[in-house]
Amino acid sequence: MKRISYQIIIGTILLILGVLLLLRAAGIYDTGQLLVYAPSLIVLFALIALIKSGFRSVSGPLILIVIFGTIQLVLLGHASPDVILPVIIIAVGLGFIFNRIRRPSIRERVTDKVEMMAILGGVESRNSSKAFRGGEMLAIFGGAELDLRDAQVHDPPAEIQVFTLFGGTEIRVPEGWNVRMTVLPVLGGAEDERRRPRVGGDGAAGGSFQGTSGQPDLIITGFVAFGGVTVKD
Repeated sequence: MKRISYQIIIGTILLILGVLLLLRAAGIYDTGQLLVYAPSLIVLFALIALIKSGFRSVSGPLILIVIFGTIQLVLLGHASPDVILPVIIIAVGLGFIFNRIRRPSIRERVTDKVEMMAILGGVESRNSSKAFRGGEMLAIFGGAELDLRDAQVHDPPAEIQVFTLFGGTEIRVPEGWNVRMTVLPVLGGAEDERRRPRVGGDGAAGGSFQGTSGQPDLIITGFVAFGGVTVKD
């Protein structure tokens, strides 16, 4: 399960919904009876996210399961629409409490690959691996922060895939790392905010930025909408 990236999972869900809507809009096939089960796709995504995280990040996926599971029951006629708002309020409240109790301030890891997920909350991690290879970072209505300042890349480049929706992703890297960003922003931003000293100069024109030539140490790919992805040192 961990080999399937979040981008593939979310992309597949969007593809299924898009095809069903297109078939209905074009009059090719009435997919209304299938679209009723759209909330189940979100529930399925949350279950997969739970498994991929090794049940370390629980509160966010549980909120999605409760909310969209309730919406699915309402659409199928097994529950009253009046219960949706109370369930959302209760689920979000319990999620915030559970997230605050269970989540440590910073997770220290030395694994060569990271997998971070922040849904309706925040997560921070510090990695000090001497053979860092990359990983995945997912932030939906939340924030994910990764500190790589004590990490090293033995076989460059390492690659981190990010997916940020209505949230923020921050990656701190060691000084001098060559970072290449190929993140697709949609009503969002992807920026390298490092203040890199110039080599062979005092900051005036004519010098070259340290760590901006040659093979990259880290490649950041992915997608961001209504949020931001930043690189800092």
